[in-house]
Amino acid sequence: MEEKTLYTVTIFSENRVGLLNQISIIFNRRQLNIETLSVSPSALEGIHKFTITTYTDLDTIQKVVKQIDKRVDILKAYYNTDSELVYQEIALYKIATDALIEKGSVENLIRKYNIRILEMTDTCVVFEKTGLYDETQQLFEELSKTVGVLQFIRSGRVAITRSKVERLSDMLATIEETMSHKKNRKK
Repeated sequence: MEEKTLYTVTIFSENRVGLLNQISIIFNRRQLNIETLSVSPSALEGIHKFTITTYTDLDTIQKVVKQIDKRVDILKAYYNTDSELVYQEIALYKIATDALIEKGSVENLIRKYNIRILEMTDTCVVFEKTGLYDETQQLFEELSKTVGVLQFIRSGRVAITRSKVERLSDMLATIEETMSHKKNRKK
């Protein structure tokens, strides 16, 4: 049996109602768990970018991406391994102010983990940590052991490819060039 790898699936589409449901059904049929999910507008106007991570084997991820590509509202879907991407997550941690003061040196935590304080009140402090999963998890574990965490949330992965331009840009340029050649032949 082939070893499971964490793949990042990037999907480009117009912003259509119900599209996320269609995509999640494809993962569900293959019995794949979506580990993280992030959706936002892309660098290309009018086009949204879904970033989904899942553990699977190469054969399965290729089939999933092909199925996603067949959807009418999908412009293009790709899959990548971690080595082909630059990626991060963001995590927020809410800590009781009195527990944090009692612990002492907040400055050491800030320096050790490169965290930002987003809000500080009489009752709680909210930290932000941007980094890889292991980094945000390590901070969570340390805070849980030392001061206790009142609330914790981690975003889905946000990722871009290491290539110079968005892969969809290349595909759209090729389509435009093909259309231009067809128009010129008709003249």
